[in-house]
Amino acid sequence: MATDYVVHHLQRVASTQDEARSRFAGTPCLVTAAEQQAGRGRGGARWLNAQRSLAASLAFVPEWPPARIPLLTLVAGLAARRVLDPALALKWPNDVVSPAGDKVAGLLAERTGDLVLMGFGANLYWPEPPAGFGALFEADPGPTAGQVIAADWAHQLLAAVGAGPGNWGRSEYRLCSATIGTTVSWDGGGPALAIDVEANGGLVVEAQGNRQVLRSGQVRSVRTTTLPD
Repeated sequence: MATDYVVHHLQRVASTQDEARSRFAGTPCLVTAAEQQAGRGRGGARWLNAQRSLAASLAFVPEWPPARIPLLTLVAGLAARRVLDPALALKWPNDVVSPAGDKVAGLLAERTGDLVLMGFGANLYWPEPPAGFGALFEADPGPTAGQVIAADWAHQLLAAVGAGPGNWGRSEYRLCSATIGTTVSWDGGGPALAIDVEANGGLVVEAQGNRQVLRSGQVRSVRTTTLPD
């Protein structure tokens, strides 16, 4: 896949995901917005907006086997971390967190047929964020900062997609994972120790000697918890 793409910088939208879907015309399409009124997170959760935030969506058709498509959320997370700050970590499957564990960015993957819509939201400046959230800058970086970051992210992501799923960055992901080594519970299961991310992107967990692989499309959330004594 070529890394060329068209860009639409908009002031206010309901959802960059919906805008990217409607504007896609065959060439990868990046949509950014200064204000997103109905942004959504994973599982339909509402996305909270920082005082200065990045809202972007990239629409593209990857030439990947269908079984490998779920990897794209992890690949997009790696691309986000590279352009934001290598000190950040990735919380499986779709969050970017600070060294303190606060969420500073998130990814959202949706599909319409062969079309993939990858959303990228980041808190750029947020003087008083809610508990569990943080921001990337201590001072307001200005209205165009999000556009620059989004363009760098799209370039990184499309280059990784073009390279194919064979070398998607598993080793890098494992090194920067905020989930491996923690005890997690998920909707309908747990607690269990997260021990690895396997080649297809699933989270490998273990409890009482039994291992299983969680798939991002099968669970709505993964929460750090405490194993019983």
